[in-house]
Amino acid sequence: MSRSTGSRHDDATSSSPPGRRRRGSPRSQTRRVLKAVALVLFAVVVLVATGFFVWAKTPMSATASSLAAVADDPRVDVVDRPDVVVMRPARTAALDQGLVFVAGARVDPQAYEQVLAGLVATGVTVVVERPVLGFGVLDPRPLSHFTDLAPEVTNWAVGGHSLGGVRACQYAADDPAVDGLVLFGSYCATTDLSGRDDLPVLSLGGGEDGLSTPDDIERYRDMLPDDATVVEVPGLAHAQFGSYGVQPGDGRPTISDEEARSRIDRELTSFFAGVGD
Repeated sequence: MSRSTGSRHDDATSSSPPGRRRRGSPRSQTRRVLKAVALVLFAVVVLVATGFFVWAKTPMSATASSLAAVADDPRVDVVDRPDVVVMRPARTAALDQGLVFVAGARVDPQAYEQVLAGLVATGVTVVVERPVLGFGVLDPRPLSHFTDLAPEVTNWAVGGHSLGGVRACQYAADDPAVDGLVLFGSYCATTDLSGRDDLPVLSLGGGEDGLSTPDDIERYRDMLPDDATVVEVPGLAHAQFGSYGVQPGDGRPTISDEEARSRIDRELTSFFAGVGD
């Protein structure tokens, strides 16, 4: 009677030598590398997006003195909302004219209150748009979102400072009912309005503007109607179209902020005398 001796383990191919690990396949190693690269890229995208969001949502603020001046101005009523600043005449009867004004890139809309207060005092209602992420060109909201805030106004002009002016040009192109266009240190970089002979345009530039230079404004002049009013204010810098201090890259103004506001106010008041006619 034979006895079973059990299974033998002398087959060298069926076991690994002591102390030796099996290596993963080349395919699994490639997957691990790709996964690590994807995680790194995702982290970089998140950091960049977060940094941009924080930067965009940190605007150049209105100066305390300009806000105080408007608060003490009995001619103007101001309502500061999360998405807009609405300015209405307080002592003068409101006219049927209004202006939707788009703030420049990363500029607090309140920084334009003092510059626009003189126009409001004549009876013109002004709605200053607070752009999405601080950039007017990224704002998808239609013009009606802002004009609906003042239903008593029947003749609307649009305007903007710097990149805000680029968005204002788009508003004017999209809505044939717009009665006027006002540009502060800006130009229609992507919108051709040269065929709009029915659109009054006021383009104000600064002789010392280092960001929207006189040459820049002249280069895009043919995007405006032939009868557009183009005015270069000597000594005026880019940041003097608002009240938010010095802006990097700007020129050095040779006129005071008070002189700048006076000249801007004079041109605006004259222009609006013909808006809606």
